[in-house]
Amino acid sequence: MAGNKTERGVSWEVRANGRCFHESLRCKSFLCIRWGRYADNMVRSYKYTPLTFLPLNLYEQFQRAANLFFLLIVILQCVPVIATIPWYSTMLPLLFVLLVRGFKDLTTDVGRRRSDAQINKRPCDILTPDSFKTVKWKDVCVGDILRVHKDQVIPADLLLLCSTEPHSLCYVETADIDGETNLKFRQALDVTHTELNGDQTEKSLTAFDGVVWCEEPNGNLHSFTGELHWKGERHLLEIDHLLLRGTVLRNTEAAYGLTLYTGSDSKILQNCGRLILKKTQVEKLLNKTMLVILLLMLSTALLLAVGAGLFEYKVTPQFDVLSALQRGSSAAYLGFLTFWGYVILLSPAVPMSLYITFEVIHMVHCLLIGWDVEMYWEGNDSPAQARTTTLNEELGQVGHLLSDKTGTLTQNRLLFRQCYIAGHVYGDMSKDFKPLDLSWNRFSCGGLKFSDQRLVEKLRRRSNPECQEFFTALALCHTVMSEWKDGLPRYQASSPDEEALVCAARELGWVFLSRTRDTLTISELGITRNYQLLALLDFTSKRRRMSVLVRETGGGLKLYSKGADIVILERLQKNCPHQDSTECALEVFAQSCLRTLCVAVRSVPEDLWTNWSRALNQASTATGNQETVLEEIYDQMETDLTLLGVTAIEDRLQEGVPETIATLRRAGVKVWVLTGDKTETAVNVGYACRLMDQDTTLIQGEELRQLLESPTPDVYVNSKEPEVWSTDRRAVKNKFALVITGPELADLTTMPEWGARFVALSSQCQSVLCCRVTPAQKAEVVEMVRTYSTSITMAIGDGANDVNMIKTAHIGVGLCGVEGSQAVQNADFALAQFSFLRRLLLVHGHWSYYRICILLRYFLYKTTAFALVHIWYSFYNGFSAQVILHTKYWTKFSIAAVIFSLLVFFLSTLALHSARLFTASPKDYFFLGASPNAYSTPEVWLTIFVTTCAAVLPSATIRALGVVLTKPNKHKIHSSVNEPVDLQSWFRRGTLQRRSSYAVSQGKGFGKLITSGVGLPSAVSSQDRRVTPDSLKKDHPQGARSSIA
Repeated sequence: MAGNKTERGVSWEVRANGRCFHESLRCKSFLCIRWGRYADNMVRSYKYTPLTFLPLNLYEQFQRAANLFFLLIVILQCVPVIATIPWYSTMLPLLFVLLVRGFKDLTTDVGRRRSDAQINKRPCDILTPDSFKTVKWKDVCVGDILRVHKDQVIPADLLLLCSTEPHSLCYVETADIDGETNLKFRQALDVTHTELNGDQTEKSLTAFDGVVWCEEPNGNLHSFTGELHWKGERHLLEIDHLLLRGTVLRNTEAAYGLTLYTGSDSKILQNCGRLILKKTQVEKLLNKTMLVILLLMLSTALLLAVGAGLFEYKVTPQFDVLSALQRGSSAAYLGFLTFWGYVILLSPAVPMSLYITFEVIHMVHCLLIGWDVEMYWEGNDSPAQARTTTLNEELGQVGHLLSDKTGTLTQNRLLFRQCYIAGHVYGDMSKDFKPLDLSWNRFSCGGLKFSDQRLVEKLRRRSNPECQEFFTALALCHTVMSEWKDGLPRYQASSPDEEALVCAARELGWVFLSRTRDTLTISELGITRNYQLLALLDFTSKRRRMSVLVRETGGGLKLYSKGADIVILERLQKNCPHQDSTECALEVFAQSCLRTLCVAVRSVPEDLWTNWSRALNQASTATGNQETVLEEIYDQMETDLTLLGVTAIEDRLQEGVPETIATLRRAGVKVWVLTGDKTETAVNVGYACRLMDQDTTLIQGEELRQLLESPTPDVYVNSKEPEVWSTDRRAVKNKFALVITGPELADLTTMPEWGARFVALSSQCQSVLCCRVTPAQKAEVVEMVRTYSTSITMAIGDGANDVNMIKTAHIGVGLCGVEGSQAVQNADFALAQFSFLRRLLLVHGHWSYYRICILLRYFLYKTTAFALVHIWYSFYNGFSAQVILHTKYWTKFSIAAVIFSLLVFFLSTLALHSARLFTASPKDYFFLGASPNAYSTPEVWLTIFVTTCAAVLPSATIRALGVVLTKPNKHKIHSSVNEPVDLQSWFRRGTLQRRSSYAVSQGKGFGKLITSGVGLPSAVSSQDRRVTPDSLKKDHPQGARSSIA
């Protein structure tokens, strides 16, 4: 039995009301070890736990080559025999960098944990042996029966058992999954609806002991395979019987469901993907640069160590004092020690302060993004957010922008604008059109953006049967559900297209009133008519049409169909009137970027219906290839149609989308659109948002396949013949766009050579449209672009179906609109509008990248100059690895450089904001009076003063306490004790076998004077302080003076 289920692909067992069985098999984990089968219902988007934070964060931070290098330097500095500078001079900055980065990572992760806690603590009703009990989401287990109320979010993937609606229908909003705000209906099995619904629902559900065998957890949102075994019978389950986690129950008082998948096993979380540690290209380049510097430094230290060995071998024997310092050590051994001394001495060539400055600059850039009022949206009070502080400079290098369509580019608000009926086009597309007077229609709800009084007069006078039949088809051919509010019908549709068409028919007098399982009721200009619904031939992505077969009041049978123009026109009867003019109208509508549907009708003979219904019933009970059989049955009915007309719907774009895409294209950014919509819809939106020009040639289908199958490794599109492709490098580029569907993308991901050619081909085209793609395929497309191109990828979306690609891209952007928050929670940056991308990339991204590059160049120059000075000094101190200046000396020079740069900055700012430059060139110097006005404000100076005090007072207080509490040495200069002292330099390095640099510069006979140590410091100086420019006005650290007397 189990083997048969495995063969059928149903190996996931769920026992209703079997909590004990499922809890015994629940997944458990300890550190990295996991065991068990069924996941709990907790969301865990955080990275760290109290046990894993320290090792995991340190592992991430030491992936930076510089951090690992400085750790090795600290270890070397702890060895006294080779230490040339004190260990704390490297250890303290390294600890500071690790603590700052760790604190930032911990803060981000704590925010994720709090967000997860809010989700995990949401309430839901779970069935217990006594009654329904309110618990938290995290307490839900596989096999539990839940009760979901109206407007509640569904906590897990449920099998719908029954609902309070007739025939156990229920309606869900999938905005948080696919970004679409329109409703979709789900329906329970007839057997569960009949047996479990009624007055004793709770009692029946408590006694329910069905067993579900279904497919293993996966991320496919559009298909499901399962079986319900109950009372000795087997019932097939489909995706329409499932309520997915994250959807919202609408227009249904209550729905009851059996929990199939929880937590990470649910379909929506299966699509979220894993958390990826993102690194910027600048950081990768910096790591490579650090490796090069390290190799050069080691090479230089080796050469200097060889010089030290030669010096010990040839020069030292000529000086008694130097010979005494050797104490029998060989020149090779001293050269070996000198090598490690130079490694430590030259270690500042790898700039530790650069990483500290990196963190500060990144944080400031994030604040600038959040403070930008031009990226603030008043509609939902949403400013721009930088949710990560390490990817700012990447914004200025984006080469590929991969965007979702629904809810990201468009408002998902469709408007009925024009129609074509019996050779006439109706509707005014001008912006200043005159609204229709619909006061005669008591069912009018307003909002119609259609204007043509000619059509209204024909409908009201009933002078045109074609127009009446056309709107009758719109009022009947749909799956819309009606809900009455304030005496008016309100519609909930499975697609925005259907809602727009039914609403337009309602405003013009053909009002859809209600429906049952077998009837449709409409009002035709105030006259109520009931139609018997005999069959509903539903829409699928393959059929691209839908039809309803109804019986009129007079007994006649009619089939009303609507769908894509290609599939409807090929099913028309021969010599159908107005066919040529219809194709012209379709061309006109397409040029206006309107979404079109063709509407047709057919009179069905009674005997045809009898035979066809018998075949339909047989196909409905078939167990294998049911969808294929049903499509063949539907095709038999949808023939010999008579064309009624064409609808033209406008899909409203978000504000500023065309301008933003046009600007990004001019900036060299390749824009790809990834959508689950059909090809026609995506192409129309592509033209409307300037993703493609009107004269762009689309490469798709068989033509695209031939290009990818080309035996040559490089593919070039020939612009001379739009329908011909070639592999000639000299072919001149033309305007092309690639259009590919989900099944075709599956071939690209399985055949690497095709993926590489596709990405190479896309670089020669204006844009790429990927249609009918799943959330997992969106991530695969992003990964394909990352693999076969060197450009930075950015993914932007607004729904949970975009989370996977947002995580996969170099940079992920989430739109915080009305569709949900999943995309924002997993994104690196959050925006309220797509149009804000223009400023985020071209302003903040550009300046962030520019500033980071300038900073990198400056630091590399400074540290290289520091190393070269010590290398040059080695030729004068006998290659002894001596420091030319004490730490506090070069700190003074660094502070002076900071003060000078700040002074120049303030003076130049005042000059650039002067009225004289503004008068000379207003376009270039447009910040007139900004600095004088700011500096004349007392609050600005108060802020500067408070900041200076906060920076200076801690250090000044510590120094003051040190002076007060330390007992002074009154015999510092004149010592009465004449004790012998060992030879030592002014800087102790932990060994007496190392010579001082002073010995080389003095003649023979001064050894005793030098070794006396009078006036030379015998200990290393105190730790360097971080000094701000303002603190120098109060602190005047005095350098140590050395005297030899």
